[in-house]
Amino acid sequence: MKNVLLALLFFTCGLSQAQVSVNVNIGTPPAWGPAGYTEVRYYYLPDIEVYYDINTAQYIYINNGNWVRASALPTVYKNYNLYNGYKVVVNDYRGTTPYVYYKDHKVKYPKGYKGKPQKNIGTPPGLAKKSVAVKSSNKTVVKSNGKGNGKNNGNGKGHGNGKGKN
Repeated sequence: MKNVLLALLFFTCGLSQAQVSVNVNIGTPPAWGPAGYTEVRYYYLPDIEVYYDINTAQYIYINNGNWVRASALPTVYKNYNLYNGYKVVVNDYRGTTPYVYYKDHKVKYPKGYKGKPQKNIGTPPGLAKKSVAVKSSNKTVVKSNGKGNGKNNGNGKGHGNGKGKN
């Protein structure tokens, strides 16, 4: 009986093939990163020919002929607007040196490259929508710096903008 149970156990273990897939995305994408890409490690910024490593929050760029990693862009790009620049999502590379494909990326995504429209994960600093509610007597007035975000932005009491009689 023990032999039968032991044989059945080995047979069952042989049939079950457990696969474990672990994807650890340690870093948090920056607010200027393109929305909708959670399983990615690198962005390529074609305008400035720089890679960004999400896991380490470092920029990877050429300095005096060598690829270096740094937490900030080089000073020559200090005024570059990361929110407005196009970000190529490098989702077909899993190593630690994305620049091995730099020559290909430079040709495929030249400076000024614009692919599909992108939305950023966050809002650029200083451009967040601000709404202030001011209460006066029995009315609450909502002031907004956005377009169409406050009360009473319609055409008034449901009249107008229709195709009825004039």
